Amino acid sequence: MKTSEGLKKLVQKKYSEIAHQESGSCCSGAAGTDEVYHLMTDDYAKVKGYHAAADLGLGCGLPTQFAKIQKGDTVIDLGSGAGNDCFVARHETGAEGKVIGIDFTAPMIRKARANAEKLGYNNVEFRQGDIEEMPVSDNVADVIVSNCVLNLVPDKKKVIVEIYRTLKPGGHFSISDIVLVGDLPEALKTDAEMYAGCVSGAILKNDYLTYIQEAGFTDVVVQKEKPITLPDSILDRYMVADQKADFKSGETGIFSITVFAKKPGIKPLKSLPNAIGDQTSTCVPGTSSGCC
Repeated sequence: MKTSEGLKKLVQKKYSEIAHQESGSCCSGAAGTDEVYHLMTDDYAKVKGYHAAADLGLGCGLPTQFAKIQKGDTVIDLGSGAGNDCFVARHETGAEGKVIGIDFTAPMIRKARANAEKLGYNNVEFRQGDIEEMPVSDNVADVIVSNCVLNLVPDKKKVIVEIYRTLKPGGHFSISDIVLVGDLPEALKTDAEMYAGCVSGAILKNDYLTYIQEAGFTDVVVQKEKPITLPDSILDRYMVADQKADFKSGETGIFSITVFAKKPGIKPLKSLPNAIGDQTSTCVPGTSSGCC
């Protein structure tokens, strides 16, 4: 059984290798593992703010599509990779908002920063750090997004507590991830490369949602759910024919879900720049002073 630290090093190594590939290429880890990544990716081509050079094909959903990001919001993206979801979020926040990407893989941070510089985005920043101990202060974010990343973290409960800490009162998150219904075969669970491929690191869907509720979040909703079907070329590496037949006909399932939840409280009013001097005007809903 690998330790939590060992799993982190595995993921860090795997995603460092991915970061060094050509922009826009798919993961090409060890032989035979490409399929794990391709099974989960969603098409960003028609998403506003999308930049192909920042898309390494590592996600399992489109969390920004459901995240209800508004102009001027501060958004944090957990496991930001080459910056794909950050740049989509930046389209929603506008130049007046702020986007912070967090990733613990140095080559990914460098790649994301280079992409942001090419795009001329001075309100998108990338911080290297562990999402179990986020390098941000309390009550910073209006919205938190993440795309197939919590699944890679051994202590998912700790990350969810960190999300709660860093969200402003009244803030919310929209996170895409991989979950299970039933138990995966033990051979899948113990395969290191399947872990880095976001499958064997999955936990039960009910446990995942329970952790969110126990952290204090409200309005928990599964916004999207889709099954992930492992092809025979993968299953054959882990199961004999009888096991594979049982797996396919049983109640065990692998799913990509996008979950929304809200931190209780009232969101602070935003202060927007005033047209006169350096003064600020408070945005008050229902008045002519601006739009919150």
